Amino acid sequence: MSDRPQDPTPTGPHDPDDDWEPPVDPDRPPDPELPTAPPRPEASDSPLRAFFGLFLVPLFVVLLCVGIFVGFGWIAYERTTTRDYLSDLRSSWRPRRAQAAYELSKILVADPEALDDQPGVRDEVRRLFEESEEPEIRGYLALVLGHTRDPQAAATLTAALPDADPQTRIYILWALGAIGDPQALPSLQAAVREEDSGVRKTAAFALGELGDRQALPDLLPLLGDSVADVRWNAAVAVSRLGSDAAVPELERMLDRRLTSQVEGIKPAQQEEMMVSAVRALAAVEGAAALPLLGELEKQDPSLKVRQAAIEARELVEGQSPSAGMAL
Repeated sequence: MSDRPQDPTPTGPHDPDDDWEPPVDPDRPPDPELPTAPPRPEASDSPLRAFFGLFLVPLFVVLLCVGIFVGFGWIAYERTTTRDYLSDLRSSWRPRRAQAAYELSKILVADPEALDDQPGVRDEVRRLFEESEEPEIRGYLALVLGHTRDPQAAATLTAALPDADPQTRIYILWALGAIGDPQALPSLQAAVREEDSGVRKTAAFALGELGDRQALPDLLPLLGDSVADVRWNAAVAVSRLGSDAAVPELERMLDRRLTSQVEGIKPAQQEEMMVSAVRALAAVEGAAALPLLGELEKQDPSLKVRQAAIEARELVEGQSPSAGMAL
């Protein structure tokens, strides 16, 4: 018996070819390693798909939210009438009274006849004005009385002038001018000499609305006032009373290089001031104003001013004013 240890694995028929290996060539370089294939990229979104994801979907969500908000607002909406605001003026809650007075004044700016179909409403507004102690509410109610052109309110407003604060006095003076009661003349004449520039300019405006030439001696000194607003309102008022004494000031009002230097003036204020000056200048100068009107008509950057110049020129020339430029 041989001393060689036995292989524990069972053996079967052996093929000599199984042990064959290719000969190794020492001069042959090793086979290069083949690169592995990169991972397959995930399919990228198309531009259209990205557009939908980034823009249209968020836009749809926003529109949906807005639609829901508007829908609920429409469902909850209730039309507030002038009678409702008058009821609110009797409320015990001060903010509600103030808001109601403000809303009434806004309504009458757009529709001065809004209270005409409600009998007794002017009497009620006058009573509320007399009974109110809050300056803010009294001021708004004064505007309401002015917009309604209630002639019986002139005495009520005039009586309230001495005890009113400056802002309420401004509203009362404007209302007196809007009503146009000649009995208000002495109060307006006294107001143009007050220290507060807002009171002076509003009194000047109201005297122009009143149309009484007796006010000219009170208005002419205001053409040299140190406050531009006061000078401008006085110039327009003097012209409305038929005097050409304010022509130099009106021409300065139409010079943008000068008016732009006024501290705190806003473009809308400058525009409205120039429109008023155009009309006033045409009224008192007539044909002599045509060269300046023609210059404004062609060169002024404001369409409102240009349209006012066109209409003023046509009135001076005896033509029918044009329908207006598209703004």
